[in-house]
This record gives sequence, structure tokens and C-alpha cells, in this order.
Amino acid sequence: MTDRSKTHGPHEQGLLARLPQLRRRQFLAGAAALSALGAAGVPLRAGAAPSGHLRVVANANPSSLDPATGGAGSDHVFLYCFYDTLVDWDFATLAPQPGLAESWEFTDPQTLVFTLRQGVTFHDGTPFDAAAVAFNLQRNRTAELSNIKNDLANVETVEATGEHEVTLKLSAPDTALPLILSDRAGMMVSPAALGNDPEAKVDRAPVGTGPWTFTAWTDGDKVSGAANPDHWREGIPKVESIELQIIPERATALRAAQSGQADIAYQISEQQKVLIEKMPTLELAFGPTLYVYQLYLNASRGPLSDPRIRKAITMAVDREDWVKATQAGVGEPAWMNLPQAHWAWSEEAAKYTQHDLDRARALMKEAGVEGGFELDFRGYTDQASVQRSEVILQQLGKLNITGRFTNGTIAETSSRFFSAEKAGDVLLSAWTGRPDPSLTYSLLYSESSYYNPGRVAPPEGFEAAMADSRATADQAERAAALGRAQALVMDAALTIPLSIRYEVDALSTKVQGYSANLLGKPKFLHVGLG
Repeated sequence: MTDRSKTHGPHEQGLLARLPQLRRRQFLAGAAALSALGAAGVPLRAGAAPSGHLRVVANANPSSLDPATGGAGSDHVFLYCFYDTLVDWDFATLAPQPGLAESWEFTDPQTLVFTLRQGVTFHDGTPFDAAAVAFNLQRNRTAELSNIKNDLANVETVEATGEHEVTLKLSAPDTALPLILSDRAGMMVSPAALGNDPEAKVDRAPVGTGPWTFTAWTDGDKVSGAANPDHWREGIPKVESIELQIIPERATALRAAQSGQADIAYQISEQQKVLIEKMPTLELAFGPTLYVYQLYLNASRGPLSDPRIRKAITMAVDREDWVKATQAGVGEPAWMNLPQAHWAWSEEAAKYTQHDLDRARALMKEAGVEGGFELDFRGYTDQASVQRSEVILQQLGKLNITGRFTNGTIAETSSRFFSAEKAGDVLLSAWTGRPDPSLTYSLLYSESSYYNPGRVAPPEGFEAAMADSRATADQAERAAALGRAQALVMDAALTIPLSIRYEVDALSTKVQGYSANLLGKPKFLHVGLG
């Protein structure tokens, strides 16, 4: 198997040029084979009863197990265990595929009709039907507690137009909506579990239609589930129980897999890729993702409210050195919130994030802060995050920007930074990617978005460009519109993208059917133990 860790194919080759790679005996070589396997995974014993206990090492305690109320990108791996989505996506290309909705159709540019899968039940035994979908979508778009209102901003009305048919009327054309419904907004919660109250929560007691039913959550320790015997996918899940052990420190996570205490440890530090390849008891899953390390800025106050200062910061970052220092060269510089092979990559947007220390210093002088200032930095406690924080302080020190990092868990630190508390000026974290790029840019930069910590308005023209990107299904036209939006926000430096991480997962040799995916958020429904 060719190691593509140093391969960065040109934009024209598209995403298939850099598919996730899996060094396994069962791997079927070639891009066509991987694309065909995609969401189906590597098949095991079709229709066989689930057997075995799958132990997975996760990198963070969930912020919530309710898809509407959580706020951490690391939640998805947990949520996928207990919830299915209306629309699914192909592991290799992120192309939309049927999920709980077996089909969908735009009957006109502002009407989207879903035909739902029949015979599906929630874990509590209540039926999955159009009424349940309408309840969930209304809750996600209007409930006060919902953190995902922006995902469904273009949805004007939701109506159950049949027992298994749901019709969405849109305020504007939105071709991205099917893929948006493959994310949190499309995860279906049992209305009965919520007491049919959209303002109720299932933060700690998820009830979906997913491959496993929830059994327990011990904070900072583990989340577990038992096989859903009535799952609508034949032969899914492959194991009778799953346990996600929470170990933030990735070196410790790798040791757990090496010692046999865990079967899968995902998102291992890139520096440890070479170690995994040398371990006879482990196999490597590896490939590019949409996961972007970046600095989130609260641009509503202090020096960061000045766009000249934010631009100076983004120009002061040497992304090539960052990848070498923090990822052992396994990854690529991030010139925007997408990798270079993505179909929506923009050469124009990339111009605004090039390393230029002289220009950065000139902007600081122009802003009247050439002597520098201090910022309140926030980050996480694991060793790799601490190392990244040291590199950032060293690079920004060249502009006389100083400060110290206050570190905590992912869930707690992210919640305090993005919520009304607005704790900190800068958060060194990541954007974990979304299946459709318009959702990424909407969630990061729309004025009311949870992930816009200062709730500052994006540059003029951004919302129009976003609307244009969703008004057509033509990929070239969408890329042009998204390119305009990306150039505007990169010029405004509302976030500072740093680098693209690659998936580095350690697998026990007993693991069968595991595939890394382009989103970089593992799903385990096709995984079995040999």
C-alpha cells in the first residue's frame, strides 16, 4: 500500500486523489474499490448475530448526547452510535446517500420532499415516522435550547404530508440541505423521550434509532451502549456492545490499544504514525480529513476587534513550520477552512493567509500596537495540545503578542469560550469539518452562529455569496460562490486556520470492517471483531 502522507494532489484531481488509506489484509486496493465500499464498509458475515465487545478510545468527554444541545465537534463519534441521520454520506467522497430517508426530491427550488424509511422504531419502541421527523426539525430550528438553528436557517416550514413523507418549504433555494441533514440537524431523537416537549433535553440519556442503545455514561471515563436488535440495516451492528473509553492524552490512548485494553484508538497524534506502523500487534488506518487546526478569535472586543491586528496574526503564522513542529510533517498547511484537494478550494482566499512577517509588523504599527499586547489564550490539557500552544506563542511572540494558555477539557473549555460567558480571547482548537462546505462557512461566520464567539457580523457580501452557493447544484458555480465567501472571511481574519490533520488510527489486528472517512469522525456500525 502506498503511503500518501507526503502526497498533496492538485485541486483538479479532486477528493478521490486523496482517499483515506487503510493498511490491512482485508483492504481492497484502488480508488474505485474504496469509493464503492464507502459507507458500506468492508462487509463481514451478512446477517450474522452481533458478537463481541468493541472497546474504542475516544479523545474527549462529550459535551452532550443530545444532537441539538451539544457544542463540541468531538461529540459526533458518540452521537453516531445512538442516532441515525435522515441522510448519510459516502466514507470516501462525502456524497449524500440514503439514511432514514430512503429518497428525497426538490419538487421546485424551494420545496424539498423526503420519503422516509418504513418499519423503523426508536430505541424506546415508538415509531419513526413523518410526525417524529417534523417534531425534530422544528425543535432543531426553533427551540431556545438548540445550538443548530443556523443549520436550518433556510427552512421556512416543516410539514408531515403523509405518514412517511415530510415536506420542507424553504425561504431560498438550498441544494446543500440534504448533506446538512447528514449532520446534527438530521439526527432523529425520540419525541416520546422528550415528552413531546421541544425544550426538553436528552443530554445524558440519548434515545435515537442508531445501531446501539445507550446504557451508561460516566463523566470523564466512558460511554457505553448495547446492540439495537431492531436496527433497520441488516446485520448492523456487528458487535453486541460498544464502550468508548475517554482518554484525552493520545500517547496513553495508543498504549491502551497496544496493550490490548482497547480495540481502536482514533485520532492518534500524527507524530505517532511511524510508531503504529512498527507495532506488530496494531494496524494503521490513515488518510486525509476535513479536520482543521485553527485559532478561534473573539473579534468583538479588545485588540482583536481591529481587523488589521487579526490580519497581522494570520500573516505571522508560518504554517509550513507549524506542520513540521506539531504534526511531524504529516498533514498540510491550512490556507482556509478546507484542504487543498477539496472541490471548493479557492486560490483567491489562500492569498490572504500567506506568511509575511514584514507585512504583519507593518499592520501592527499601523494599528498603533507595534509594542505588542497580551491576550487570554485557551486550550486543552493533552500533551499534543500543549505542544501546539507553545508553537503559537513562539510564532506570535515575533509580533510582541504575549499571553498564557488556560487549559481544560475540550467540552468545558469550548463551552466557556463559545457560550455567553465568552471566556478567553483566543481558543486554539480545531474545526472538525462538515459534509457540505457551505455548512462549515455558515457555522463559523454567520453572526448568530454558536461557533462565532464574538457574534460579529461577517463582511458585506458574505451572506449573498453563501446564498448563491446554495442556489445551484452545479459544482463549478457553487465553488465560485463559496470562493467569494472564503476570500471575504480570510481577508477579515475572523479565524486563523493553521493546518489540516490526517486521520491516524491504531487498530487491533482483531478489528474487521473499519474504514477511516474523509470527515475524520469515525463510525463503528460496520466494525466487527475476528
